[in-house]
Amino acid sequence: MTSRRWCGLLLGGLLMAAQLARADQPKLPRVDFTDQKLENGLRVIIAVDRTAPVFGISVTYNVGSRNERPGRTGFAHLFEHMMFEGSENVGKGEHFILVFNNGGNMNGTTNEDRTNYFEELPKNQLDLGLFLESDRMRALAVNQSNLDNQRNAVQEERRLGEDNQPYGHAYLDIDNLAYDNFAYKHSTIGSMADLNAASVDDVKEFFRIYYAPNNAVLTLVGDLDPAATLDKVKKYFGSIPSQPAPPPVDMIEPPHYGERRETIHDPLARIPMVLMGYHIPPGNTPENTAMHVLANVLSQGESSRFYLHLVKEKQLATQVVAQADERRGPSMFYAYAFVRPGVKSEDCERAIREEIAAVQKDGITPEELDKARLQYLRGQIQSRQSDLSTAMRLGQYAVYFGDPNLINTVVDEFDAVTADQVKAAAQKYLIPEQLTVITDLPAGQQHRAAKAQQEAK
Repeated sequence: MTSRRWCGLLLGGLLMAAQLARADQPKLPRVDFTDQKLENGLRVIIAVDRTAPVFGISVTYNVGSRNERPGRTGFAHLFEHMMFEGSENVGKGEHFILVFNNGGNMNGTTNEDRTNYFEELPKNQLDLGLFLESDRMRALAVNQSNLDNQRNAVQEERRLGEDNQPYGHAYLDIDNLAYDNFAYKHSTIGSMADLNAASVDDVKEFFRIYYAPNNAVLTLVGDLDPAATLDKVKKYFGSIPSQPAPPPVDMIEPPHYGERRETIHDPLARIPMVLMGYHIPPGNTPENTAMHVLANVLSQGESSRFYLHLVKEKQLATQVVAQADERRGPSMFYAYAFVRPGVKSEDCERAIREEIAAVQKDGITPEELDKARLQYLRGQIQSRQSDLSTAMRLGQYAVYFGDPNLINTVVDEFDAVTADQVKAAAQKYLIPEQLTVITDLPAGQQHRAAKAQQEAK
Protein backbone atom coordinates (compact mmCIF):
# COMPACT_ATOMS: atom_id res chain seq x y z
CA MET A 1 0.00 0.00 0.00
CA THR A 2 3.01 2.35 0.30
CA SER A 3 3.45 4.92 -2.45
CA ARG A 4 7.20 5.07 -3.03
CA ARG A 5 6.89 8.06 -5.40
CA TRP A 6 10.16 9.52 -6.47
CA CYS A 7 11.82 8.78 -3.15
CA GLY A 8 14.54 6.29 -4.11
CA LEU A 9 15.93 8.13 -7.12
CA LEU A 10 15.47 11.53 -5.53
CA LEU A 11 17.27 10.51 -2.36
CA GLY A 12 20.37 9.37 -4.25
CA GLY A 13 20.33 12.42 -6.48
CA LEU A 14 19.86 14.90 -3.68
CA LEU A 15 22.55 13.36 -1.53
CA MET A 16 25.05 13.47 -4.38
CA ALA A 17 24.10 17.03 -5.29
CA ALA A 18 24.38 18.19 -1.71
CA GLN A 19 27.83 16.66 -1.36
CA LEU A 20 29.04 18.35 -4.54
CA ALA A 21 27.50 21.75 -3.82
CA ARG A 22 26.90 22.39 -0.14
CA ALA A 23 26.35 26.08 -0.76
CA ASP A 24 23.52 25.35 -3.17
CA GLN A 25 21.72 22.58 -1.30
CA PRO A 26 18.69 21.30 -3.24
CA LYS A 27 15.18 21.89 -1.99
CA LEU A 28 12.39 19.43 -1.39
CA PRO A 29 9.56 19.56 -3.92
CA ARG A 30 6.51 21.31 -2.51
CA VAL A 31 3.47 19.51 -1.18
CA ASP A 32 0.56 21.48 -2.63
CA PHE A 33 -2.68 21.18 -0.71
CA THR A 34 -6.06 22.78 -0.16
CA ASP A 35 -6.97 23.88 3.35
CA GLN A 36 -10.48 24.85 4.44
CA LYS A 37 -13.00 24.45 7.24
CA LEU A 38 -16.48 23.01 7.21
CA GLU A 39 -19.31 24.89 8.93
CA ASN A 40 -18.95 22.63 12.00
CA GLY A 41 -15.29 23.63 12.39
CA LEU A 42 -13.61 20.53 10.92
CA ARG A 43 -10.39 21.55 9.17
CA VAL A 44 -9.92 19.62 5.91
CA ILE A 45 -6.55 19.39 4.13
CA ILE A 46 -6.30 17.58 0.79
CA ALA A 47 -3.08 16.94 -1.21
CA VAL A 48 -2.90 15.13 -4.56
CA ASP A 49 -0.31 12.45 -5.36
CA ARG A 50 -1.03 10.34 -8.44
CA THR A 51 2.04 8.12 -8.19
CA ALA A 52 -0.03 5.11 -7.10
CA PRO A 53 -3.78 4.44 -6.84
CA VAL A 54 -3.88 4.78 -3.06
CA PHE A 55 -4.62 7.42 -0.45
CA GLY A 56 -3.85 8.06 3.19
CA ILE A 57 -6.40 9.50 5.62
CA SER A 58 -5.52 10.87 9.05
CA VAL A 59 -7.74 12.46 11.67
CA THR A 60 -5.64 14.42 14.18
CA TYR A 61 -7.48 15.48 17.32
CA ASN A 62 -6.27 18.40 19.37
CA VAL A 63 -6.04 16.33 22.53
CA GLY A 64 -3.18 14.58 24.28
CA SER A 65 -2.14 13.78 27.80
CA ARG A 66 -1.50 17.49 28.39
CA ASN A 67 -5.30 17.96 28.41
CA GLU A 68 -5.82 15.55 31.31
CA ARG A 69 -6.31 16.49 34.95
CA PRO A 70 -4.94 15.05 38.19
CA GLY A 71 -6.70 11.83 39.14
CA ARG A 72 -7.83 11.17 35.57
CA THR A 73 -4.63 10.52 33.63
CA GLY A 74 -4.33 8.15 30.68
CA PHE A 75 -7.64 9.18 29.06
CA ALA A 76 -6.15 10.32 25.74
CA HIS A 77 -4.30 7.04 25.37
CA LEU A 78 -7.34 5.10 26.54
CA PHE A 79 -9.31 6.64 23.69
CA GLU A 80 -6.70 5.51 21.21
CA HIS A 81 -8.02 2.06 22.09
CA MET A 82 -11.69 2.95 22.66
CA MET A 83 -12.01 4.41 19.15
CA PHE A 84 -11.65 0.91 17.67
CA GLU A 85 -14.37 -0.62 19.86
CA GLY A 86 -17.24 0.15 17.51
CA SER A 87 -19.68 2.98 16.86
CA GLU A 88 -23.28 3.54 15.86
CA ASN A 89 -23.01 1.69 12.52
CA VAL A 90 -19.79 -0.28 12.99
CA GLY A 91 -19.62 -3.33 15.21
CA LYS A 92 -16.96 -4.22 17.75
CA GLY A 93 -13.74 -5.05 15.83
CA GLU A 94 -15.40 -4.40 12.47
CA HIS A 95 -13.26 -1.32 11.74
CA PHE A 96 -10.18 -3.54 11.47
CA ILE A 97 -11.96 -6.16 9.37
CA LEU A 98 -13.29 -3.66 6.84
CA VAL A 99 -9.93 -1.96 6.35
CA PHE A 100 -7.83 -5.11 6.16
CA ASN A 101 -10.26 -6.94 3.89
CA ASN A 102 -10.10 -4.03 1.45
CA GLY A 103 -6.32 -4.08 1.20
CA GLY A 104 -5.57 -1.33 3.70
CA ASN A 105 -3.80 -0.78 6.97
CA MET A 106 -4.64 1.36 9.98
CA ASN A 107 -3.72 2.37 13.51
CA GLY A 108 -3.72 5.24 16.00
CA THR A 109 -1.14 6.97 18.18
CA THR A 110 -1.20 9.26 21.20
CA ASN A 111 1.36 11.61 22.73
CA GLU A 112 1.37 14.61 25.02
CA ASP A 113 0.06 17.03 22.40
CA ARG A 114 -2.29 15.18 20.03
CA THR A 115 -4.06 11.94 19.14
CA ASN A 116 -4.38 10.68 15.58
CA TYR A 117 -6.16 7.86 13.78
CA PHE A 118 -5.27 6.81 10.27
CA GLU A 119 -5.84 4.43 7.40
CA GLU A 120 -4.21 3.77 4.04
CA LEU A 121 -6.50 2.30 1.38
CA PRO A 122 -6.87 1.82 -2.38
CA LYS A 123 -8.31 4.91 -4.05
CA ASN A 124 -11.64 3.18 -4.74
CA GLN A 125 -12.24 2.87 -0.97
CA LEU A 126 -12.43 6.59 -0.22
CA ASP A 127 -16.05 6.27 0.92
CA LEU A 128 -15.10 3.49 3.31
CA GLY A 129 -12.34 5.50 4.95
CA LEU A 130 -14.50 8.58 5.35
CA PHE A 131 -17.45 6.57 6.63
CA LEU A 132 -15.41 4.78 9.29
CA GLU A 133 -13.77 7.92 10.64
CA SER A 134 -16.95 9.98 10.60
CA ASP A 135 -19.08 7.30 12.26
CA ARG A 136 -16.82 7.05 15.30
CA MET A 137 -16.47 10.83 15.52
CA ARG A 138 -20.26 11.11 15.45
CA ALA A 139 -21.26 8.26 17.74
CA LEU A 140 -18.56 6.20 19.41
CA ALA A 141 -19.82 3.23 21.40
CA VAL A 142 -18.95 4.24 24.98
CA ASN A 143 -20.29 1.69 27.44
CA GLN A 144 -19.10 -0.19 30.49
CA SER A 145 -18.14 -3.33 28.58
CA ASN A 146 -15.94 -1.47 26.09
CA LEU A 147 -14.41 0.64 28.85
CA ASP A 148 -13.52 -2.39 30.97
CA ASN A 149 -12.10 -4.20 27.97
CA GLN A 150 -9.84 -1.39 26.84
CA ARG A 151 -8.90 -0.31 30.34
CA ASN A 152 -7.52 -3.81 30.84
CA ALA A 153 -5.74 -3.62 27.47
CA VAL A 154 -4.07 -0.33 28.36
CA GLN A 155 -3.01 -1.59 31.78
CA GLU A 156 -1.51 -4.69 30.21
CA GLU A 157 0.27 -2.48 27.67
CA ARG A 158 1.79 -0.55 30.54
CA ARG A 159 2.93 -3.74 32.26
CA LEU A 160 4.51 -5.11 29.08
CA GLY A 161 5.94 -1.90 27.68
CA GLU A 162 6.96 0.02 30.78
CA ASP A 163 6.72 -1.67 34.17
CA ASN A 164 8.34 -4.95 33.11
CA GLN A 165 10.94 -3.56 30.72
CA PRO A 166 14.54 -2.69 31.58
CA TYR A 167 14.85 1.06 32.16
CA GLY A 168 11.07 1.44 31.79
CA HIS A 169 10.68 3.37 35.04
CA ALA A 170 13.54 5.70 34.10
CA TYR A 171 11.80 6.68 30.87
CA LEU A 172 8.56 7.26 32.78
CA ASP A 173 10.20 9.19 35.60
CA ILE A 174 12.34 11.64 33.63
CA ASP A 175 9.47 13.99 32.72
CA ASN A 176 7.81 13.56 36.11
CA LEU A 177 11.00 14.75 37.76
CA ALA A 178 11.87 17.41 35.19
CA TYR A 179 8.49 19.17 34.91
CA ASP A 180 6.49 20.99 37.55
CA ASN A 181 3.53 21.80 35.29
CA PHE A 182 1.11 18.85 35.36
CA ALA A 183 0.47 19.04 31.61
CA TYR A 184 3.82 17.40 30.79
CA LYS A 185 4.72 16.05 34.21
CA HIS A 186 2.60 12.89 34.04
CA SER A 187 3.01 10.03 31.56
CA THR A 188 0.81 9.61 28.50
CA ILE A 189 0.00 6.02 29.34
CA GLY A 190 -1.47 7.07 32.73
CA SER A 191 -1.37 5.49 36.15
CA MET A 192 -3.02 2.23 37.11
CA ALA A 193 -5.01 3.95 39.88
CA ASP A 194 -6.36 6.64 37.55
CA LEU A 195 -7.34 4.11 34.91
CA ASN A 196 -9.15 2.04 37.54
CA ALA A 197 -10.99 5.14 38.76
CA ALA A 198 -12.33 6.08 35.31
CA SER A 199 -16.12 5.82 35.02
CA VAL A 200 -18.29 5.61 31.92
CA ASP A 201 -19.54 9.13 32.60
CA ASP A 202 -15.92 10.39 32.80
CA VAL A 203 -15.15 8.80 29.45
CA LYS A 204 -18.32 10.09 27.78
CA GLU A 205 -17.55 13.64 28.89
CA PHE A 206 -13.95 13.41 27.68
CA PHE A 207 -15.22 12.22 24.29
CA ARG A 208 -17.79 15.00 24.04
CA ILE A 209 -15.26 17.72 24.77
CA TYR A 210 -12.32 16.61 22.67
CA TYR A 211 -13.53 14.33 19.87
CA ALA A 212 -15.61 16.93 18.06
CA PRO A 213 -15.14 18.18 14.48
CA ASN A 214 -14.10 21.65 15.62
CA ASN A 215 -11.25 20.04 17.59
CA ALA A 216 -9.90 17.94 14.70
CA VAL A 217 -8.00 18.14 11.43
CA LEU A 218 -8.82 15.70 8.62
CA THR A 219 -6.00 15.20 6.10
CA LEU A 220 -6.21 13.19 2.90
CA VAL A 221 -3.24 12.59 0.58
CA GLY A 222 -3.16 10.45 -2.54
CA ASP A 223 -4.71 9.77 -5.91
CA LEU A 224 -7.71 11.98 -5.28
CA ASP A 225 -9.84 14.59 -7.02
CA PRO A 226 -9.85 17.50 -4.52
CA ALA A 227 -13.31 18.85 -5.37
CA ALA A 228 -15.00 15.43 -5.39
CA THR A 229 -13.15 14.44 -2.22
CA LEU A 230 -14.30 17.58 -0.41
CA ASP A 231 -17.89 16.85 -1.43
CA LYS A 232 -17.61 13.40 0.09
CA VAL A 233 -16.06 14.85 3.27
CA LYS A 234 -19.04 17.18 3.62
CA LYS A 235 -21.41 14.26 3.04
CA TYR A 236 -19.92 12.16 5.84
CA PHE A 237 -18.70 14.80 8.32
CA GLY A 238 -20.77 17.89 7.62
CA SER A 239 -23.72 17.03 9.86
CA ILE A 240 -21.65 16.14 12.93
CA PRO A 241 -22.36 18.87 15.49
CA SER A 242 -19.56 20.99 16.87
CA GLN A 243 -18.97 21.38 20.60
CA PRO A 244 -17.85 24.27 22.80
CA ALA A 245 -14.10 24.83 22.55
CA PRO A 246 -12.13 22.74 25.06
CA PRO A 247 -10.61 24.60 28.01
CA PRO A 248 -7.16 26.06 27.27
CA VAL A 249 -4.11 24.33 28.70
CA ASP A 250 -1.71 26.23 30.92
CA MET A 251 1.72 25.35 29.53
CA ILE A 252 3.82 27.70 31.68
CA GLU A 253 6.70 25.89 33.36
CA PRO A 254 7.80 27.60 36.61
CA PRO A 255 11.46 28.64 36.92
CA HIS A 256 13.96 25.99 37.95
CA TYR A 257 16.78 26.68 40.38
CA GLY A 258 18.98 23.61 40.46
CA GLU A 259 19.71 20.09 39.27
CA ARG A 260 17.23 17.34 39.95
CA ARG A 261 18.50 13.79 40.42
CA GLU A 262 17.12 10.32 41.03
CA THR A 263 18.70 6.89 41.25
CA ILE A 264 16.72 3.78 40.32
CA HIS A 265 17.78 0.26 41.26
CA ASP A 266 16.37 -1.75 38.39
CA PRO A 267 16.02 -5.54 38.76
CA LEU A 268 15.62 -5.91 34.99
CA ALA A 269 18.63 -3.84 33.90
CA ARG A 270 21.90 -5.57 33.06
CA ILE A 271 24.09 -2.51 32.62
CA PRO A 272 23.71 1.02 34.03
CA MET A 273 22.02 3.78 32.07
CA VAL A 274 22.38 7.53 32.56
CA LEU A 275 19.40 9.58 31.35
CA MET A 276 19.73 13.36 31.26
CA GLY A 277 17.17 15.98 30.26
CA TYR A 278 17.41 19.75 29.83
CA HIS A 279 14.49 22.14 29.37
CA ILE A 280 14.48 23.93 26.01
CA PRO A 281 11.97 26.21 24.19
CA PRO A 282 8.86 24.87 22.41
CA GLY A 283 8.95 23.39 18.92
CA ASN A 284 8.82 25.54 15.80
CA THR A 285 11.11 28.16 17.33
CA PRO A 286 14.65 29.02 16.12
CA GLU A 287 16.24 27.96 19.42
CA ASN A 288 14.44 24.60 19.39
CA THR A 289 15.64 24.03 15.83
CA ALA A 290 19.19 24.89 16.92
CA MET A 291 18.95 22.19 19.58
CA HIS A 292 17.90 19.69 16.89
CA VAL A 293 21.04 20.59 14.98
CA LEU A 294 23.11 20.02 18.12
CA ALA A 295 21.50 16.64 18.80
CA ASN A 296 22.44 15.59 15.28
CA VAL A 297 26.04 16.73 15.71
CA LEU A 298 26.39 14.97 19.05
CA SER A 299 24.93 11.56 18.23
CA GLN A 300 23.87 11.03 14.61
CA GLY A 301 26.07 8.34 13.06
CA GLU A 302 29.54 6.99 13.70
CA SER A 303 31.19 10.34 12.94
CA SER A 304 29.23 12.06 15.72
CA ARG A 305 30.99 13.40 18.80
CA PHE A 306 29.35 11.03 21.26
CA TYR A 307 30.20 7.96 19.21
CA LEU A 308 33.77 8.99 18.42
CA HIS A 309 34.70 10.16 21.90
CA LEU A 310 32.57 8.19 24.37
CA VAL A 311 31.96 4.91 22.55
CA LYS A 312 35.02 4.44 20.36
CA GLU A 313 37.91 6.35 21.96
CA LYS A 314 37.19 6.35 25.70
CA GLN A 315 34.99 3.21 25.62
CA LEU A 316 32.77 4.53 28.39
CA ALA A 317 29.46 3.50 26.84
CA THR A 318 28.00 1.00 24.40
CA GLN A 319 25.58 3.64 23.07
CA VAL A 320 25.06 7.36 23.61
CA VAL A 321 22.11 9.24 22.12
CA ALA A 322 21.05 12.89 22.08
CA GLN A 323 17.63 14.03 20.91
CA ALA A 324 15.57 17.20 21.06
CA ASP A 325 11.80 17.03 21.08
CA GLU A 326 9.46 19.67 19.67
CA ARG A 327 6.40 19.81 21.88
CA ARG A 328 3.80 22.52 21.65
CA GLY A 329 4.95 23.77 25.04
CA PRO A 330 8.29 23.72 26.89
CA SER A 331 10.32 20.93 25.36
CA MET A 332 13.25 18.72 26.37
CA PHE A 333 16.75 17.96 25.14
CA TYR A 334 17.64 14.41 26.19
CA ALA A 335 20.95 12.61 26.34
CA TYR A 336 21.21 9.02 27.50
CA ALA A 337 23.99 6.48 27.63
CA PHE A 338 24.20 2.76 28.26
CA VAL A 339 27.31 2.45 30.39
CA ARG A 340 29.92 -0.10 29.40
CA PRO A 341 30.42 -2.87 32.00
CA GLY A 342 33.13 -1.96 34.47
CA VAL A 343 32.69 1.79 33.95
CA LYS A 344 31.21 4.02 36.66
CA SER A 345 27.99 5.74 35.65
CA GLU A 346 29.27 9.04 37.06
CA ASP A 347 32.28 8.87 34.72
CA CYS A 348 29.97 8.44 31.76
CA GLU A 349 27.79 11.34 32.88
CA ARG A 350 30.86 13.50 33.34
CA ALA A 351 32.00 12.71 29.79
CA ILE A 352 28.60 13.73 28.37
CA ARG A 353 28.82 17.01 30.27
CA GLU A 354 32.33 17.58 28.89
CA GLU A 355 31.10 17.12 25.32
CA ILE A 356 28.33 19.66 25.94
CA ALA A 357 30.82 22.04 27.56
CA ALA A 358 33.06 21.77 24.50
CA VAL A 359 30.19 22.96 22.31
CA GLN A 360 29.43 25.78 24.73
CA LYS A 361 33.09 26.87 24.57
CA ASP A 362 34.06 26.32 20.95
CA GLY A 363 30.80 25.68 19.07
CA ILE A 364 30.44 23.24 16.18
CA THR A 365 32.43 23.11 12.95
CA PRO A 366 31.19 24.06 9.45
CA GLU A 367 31.64 20.44 8.44
CA GLU A 368 29.43 19.23 11.28
CA LEU A 369 26.77 21.77 10.35
CA ASP A 370 26.85 20.66 6.69
CA LYS A 371 26.52 17.03 7.72
CA ALA A 372 23.59 17.81 10.03
CA ARG A 373 21.79 19.65 7.22
CA LEU A 374 22.32 16.77 4.81
CA GLN A 375 21.09 14.20 7.31
CA TYR A 376 18.02 16.28 8.09
CA LEU A 377 17.26 16.59 4.38
CA ARG A 378 17.50 12.83 4.01
CA GLY A 379 15.12 12.36 6.93
CA GLN A 380 12.59 14.71 5.39
CA ILE A 381 12.77 12.83 2.09
CA GLN A 382 12.23 9.53 3.85
CA SER A 383 9.26 10.96 5.75
CA ARG A 384 7.48 11.42 2.43
CA GLN A 385 7.80 7.83 1.29
CA SER A 386 4.07 7.21 1.66
CA ASP A 387 0.89 9.20 1.25
CA LEU A 388 -0.08 8.20 4.78
CA SER A 389 3.04 9.60 6.41
CA THR A 390 2.58 12.85 4.49
CA ALA A 391 -1.04 13.05 5.64
CA MET A 392 -0.03 12.47 9.25
CA ARG A 393 2.63 15.18 9.13
CA LEU A 394 0.27 17.72 7.59
CA GLY A 395 -2.26 17.03 10.33
CA GLN A 396 0.30 17.25 13.11
CA TYR A 397 1.73 20.56 11.88
CA ALA A 398 -1.82 21.93 11.66
CA VAL A 399 -2.73 20.88 15.20
CA TYR A 400 0.62 21.67 16.83
CA PHE A 401 1.40 25.02 15.25
CA GLY A 402 -1.61 25.91 13.11
CA ASP A 403 0.53 25.73 9.97
CA PRO A 404 0.45 22.65 7.72
CA ASN A 405 2.75 24.48 5.30
CA LEU A 406 5.60 23.71 7.68
CA ILE A 407 5.93 20.51 5.66
CA ASN A 408 7.38 22.74 2.92
CA THR A 409 9.51 25.03 5.09
CA VAL A 410 11.08 22.95 7.86
CA VAL A 411 14.17 22.17 5.79
CA ASP A 412 14.73 25.87 5.10
CA GLU A 413 14.33 26.62 8.80
CA PHE A 414 16.84 23.91 9.69
CA ASP A 415 19.29 25.16 7.04
CA ALA A 416 18.98 28.71 8.37
CA VAL A 417 20.48 27.73 11.74
CA THR A 418 24.06 28.93 12.13
CA ALA A 419 26.91 27.51 14.16
CA ASP A 420 26.78 30.61 16.36
CA GLN A 421 23.09 29.99 17.10
CA VAL A 422 23.82 26.40 18.12
CA LYS A 423 26.59 27.56 20.45
CA ALA A 424 24.38 30.28 21.96
CA ALA A 425 21.46 27.90 22.52
CA ALA A 426 23.74 25.36 24.19
CA GLN A 427 25.14 28.06 26.47
CA LYS A 428 21.67 29.31 27.39
CA TYR A 429 19.75 26.06 27.95
CA LEU A 430 22.20 23.21 28.68
CA ILE A 431 22.90 24.45 32.18
CA PRO A 432 22.60 22.81 35.61
CA GLU A 433 19.49 24.83 36.53
CA GLN A 434 17.63 23.17 33.65
CA LEU A 435 19.04 19.66 34.14
CA THR A 436 17.40 16.48 35.38
CA VAL A 437 19.42 13.26 35.73
CA ILE A 438 18.19 9.73 36.33
CA THR A 439 20.77 7.01 36.95
CA ASP A 440 19.35 3.54 36.37
CA LEU A 441 21.50 0.88 38.05
CA PRO A 442 21.12 -2.90 37.89
CA ALA A 443 19.67 -3.97 41.24
CA GLY A 444 22.60 -6.33 41.79
CA GLN A 445 24.96 -3.35 41.89
CA GLN A 446 23.11 -2.01 44.92
CA HIS A 447 23.74 -5.25 46.81
CA ARG A 448 27.39 -5.36 45.75
CA ALA A 449 27.91 -1.74 46.80
CA ALA A 450 26.31 -2.39 50.20
CA LYS A 451 28.49 -5.47 50.67
CA ALA A 452 31.62 -3.52 49.75
CA GLN A 453 30.75 -0.85 52.30
CA GLN A 454 30.26 -3.48 54.98
CA GLU A 455 33.60 -5.10 54.21
CA ALA A 456 35.33 -1.70 54.23
CA LYS A 457 34.17 -1.18 57.82
